[in-house]
Amino acid sequence: MTSVASTISHDPAVRQAYAGDASGIELIPDAVARPTSAAEVVALLESATATATPVTPAGGQSSTTAASITDRGILLSLKGLDRILDLNAAEGTVRVEAGVGIAHLKAAAAAHGFLFACDPTSEEEATIGGAIACNASGARSLRYGAIRRHVVGLDVVRANGEPLQLRRPRLEKNTVGYFPMQDPVDWFIGSEGTLGVVVAAELALLPLPERVTGLGISFDNEHDALAFVKAARDGMDQGTLRPRCLEFLDAQALEIVRSEEGGASWRGAAFVYIEEETAGGTEPDYDAWLALVEAHHAADSDVQVFDGDAAIRTARRLRHAVPATMHERGGRYRAAGGRRVSTDWAVPYARLEEAVSAARNAAVRHGIEMPTIYGHAGNGHPHENFIARSSAELEAVSSAITETLKLVLAMGGTVAAEHGVGKLKRHWVPLQVTPLQMRAMWALKRELDPSGLLAPGNLLS
Repeated sequence: MTSVASTISHDPAVRQAYAGDASGIELIPDAVARPTSAAEVVALLESATATATPVTPAGGQSSTTAASITDRGILLSLKGLDRILDLNAAEGTVRVEAGVGIAHLKAAAAAHGFLFACDPTSEEEATIGGAIACNASGARSLRYGAIRRHVVGLDVVRANGEPLQLRRPRLEKNTVGYFPMQDPVDWFIGSEGTLGVVVAAELALLPLPERVTGLGISFDNEHDALAFVKAARDGMDQGTLRPRCLEFLDAQALEIVRSEEGGASWRGAAFVYIEEETAGGTEPDYDAWLALVEAHHAADSDVQVFDGDAAIRTARRLRHAVPATMHERGGRYRAAGGRRVSTDWAVPYARLEEAVSAARNAAVRHGIEMPTIYGHAGNGHPHENFIARSSAELEAVSSAITETLKLVLAMGGTVAAEHGVGKLKRHWVPLQVTPLQMRAMWALKRELDPSGLLAPGNLLS
């Protein structure tokens, strides 16, 4: 019989070690569970249900929304479930436990000639289970979508300890039942641990690209850069261009990049970073890209080419330095009630410039420093990063974001596009989700977790 006590620690040092994530806040759990098998998770949840103890699942704790921390009950760390169970080259799939790191999985897949497409910025820290919990994506989602598209099946444990094995149907047609109920796999992707605990997943893999080339383009102003992104996305939709990512960095983000080793060449007041895959020894259509560059007032001499794995890794490291630096800066003000605040709203890509302008105007109206804006512009999905230096500034930042989100929703956007809702964005959910939708979500929650023990405070409550 599996021992529950052996997986749980009440040691203050252990609890403190699991009290923080990338949100910038701290919540100390009553206890920490560190299972190393699905059977231990089953036993833990059976015991928690019997004692009415809340349980919050966590992976690498790279969440920016406080979804992976709690001060209520047990913090269930799944990092000990870290095995790659099977890679089926014939099927192009891989079975992994929830605690497998995304970077580790990508390397293992690449060694067999495959690509795991999901690439969140925090891939060196993030786990598969955590990525599934918030339906993570990343820069390559422009071409490959979020992780939902790549999940073939899930092993889930319900709040009462009941294990479920779920696999997507392979039917091309199905008319039985309400559409949201037809594929239970989708219930758990993006549910942020509120409906069940993912302990393993089967994921679809893609052939490893033969060649990846990066392009870096400097602009003298933000308008030209964002107009370029829109034109490039239009070209992608028309089939004339084939980027797998279109990343934007504003002037403040570029200051961070230029402070990093190798970042001096990222010039201008705005910057767009592109990646494209090619095969058979071919190169990207440089003529098409250069024509677009010229049409949007970026000099040919300012186009950088990142060719080969090492160059691509350098470019991605420089881009990823922006959120890492902002997180570090925010941590300096935690004692004063401040922190880094990161948004992940999105709009239809054609309205991105309008939305960015609205966000900057909201910052001015609320008397706060201009946010650093960067991210997945090709999807209409930038990140605003604010540094609140006190509790008063934090309140002003929240008010500015609320104003921005109302405008974003009026443009047909969303309050959260890849990081989930967690605890920090929960109060913005009613801006987007109707009471009818909320009641339907609560109905599913009550069915799967009738005692309301899983991930209290995330998303719903």
